[in-house]
Amino acid sequence: MEGVEETLRTLSIARRLRPEEPAYLLDVALQPAASARGSALAVTCSDLSLHLHDNQTLALLGRYQGHTDTLCGVAFAHASPDVLFSASADGTVRVWDARQPGAYAVRVLTSDASHRYCSFDRSCDDRLLCAGTEQVDEEDSFLVFWDARVAGTKEAQGTGVLGVYSESHSDDVTQVRFHPSSKDRLASGSTDGLVNLFDLSRGSEDEALLATCNSGSSASTVVWAGEELTRILCLTHDEGLHLWDIGRLDTDEPLTVHSVGDARQLSPPGGGGASVDYLVGGMWLEDARRLVVVGGASGGTLHLMECDDKGLRLLSSLQGGHTSTVRCFLWDAVEEALFTGGEDGQLLLWKPGGEELTPGKRETMKSDSVLKLRSRPHKRHGHERRGGGGGGGGGERNSAQSL
Repeated sequence: MEGVEETLRTLSIARRLRPEEPAYLLDVALQPAASARGSALAVTCSDLSLHLHDNQTLALLGRYQGHTDTLCGVAFAHASPDVLFSASADGTVRVWDARQPGAYAVRVLTSDASHRYCSFDRSCDDRLLCAGTEQVDEEDSFLVFWDARVAGTKEAQGTGVLGVYSESHSDDVTQVRFHPSSKDRLASGSTDGLVNLFDLSRGSEDEALLATCNSGSSASTVVWAGEELTRILCLTHDEGLHLWDIGRLDTDEPLTVHSVGDARQLSPPGGGGASVDYLVGGMWLEDARRLVVVGGASGGTLHLMECDDKGLRLLSSLQGGHTSTVRCFLWDAVEEALFTGGEDGQLLLWKPGGEELTPGKRETMKSDSVLKLRSRPHKRHGHERRGGGGGGGGGERNSAQSL
């Protein structure tokens, strides 16, 4: 872990890209390094565009247009690095050719006309696509699946939908995350407070649902983590943090590894009084076997914190970068580089010992961006949560069950 700590501790800005036109940066994805052209970085923006950047210089390679509402996810195919997916509240998942930035979508995937997507992912073998919808008719929300090999083609029937889960969530499905190495495992999180674990190989929705954990709040982020990738990190829209070990499902041990209702009340050990005003997300560092949670302070500082059974411990604080809320980040393990983007419209590349080529920083655009309304936060509901609380020790045993 000392090597990772040293790497994270010495991160500094190597490149900074300021946009010509202000837009929030919402999500980021890295192209697999399987192309002679090198890797590209895909970034979704609040102006409904999708940008492609060089991952070394951050130079803009091109942009895609086509979505008509807020983008909710972007990802490259694992085995086909030139295949790029994006999903949107306009009810479409679009497939792009990364070799032709600026071109029209190669395929457009849809489902029911009432569906507005607010989360998206693809399986580790690239065969399945899944999008989570916003709430429909005040009580229903859906997980929609497509077979990526035929969806949107002549071989697909109707909209090309392979199947739909409709009973597991009752509000916006804010996160869908396929397991990094098990093609049939899927975790979903929702503003109904529930995080569900599925084994898609079991067929029907009832049979596929393996476990339900309750965060007690609106789930914003779900991350697979742990030595055997059996732990699930859940962050909530009110800055709560929960770490569950689903490897304990068949034991009498409590699923909760660590839980805190409001991380803003914490001062991470070793942080010298560092404040955490919001949580951005989490990342599992496979080589280091460590779970890192990224949090931010109102002044623009980013905190990288290790999360384990003992709670949060500050690893590094990154300063001098963003001037407003950070919305997205991505760790490139090969290059030992961190990419971050946020509401100030800046895209930053951090590297150990990096020296910024373009000094200075853009003033915050948080208060005067006319585009902020297009990137609305998920609503929070006060209705009764199913399955009890997700708090301490064994509290979730009643809300996490093997089916």
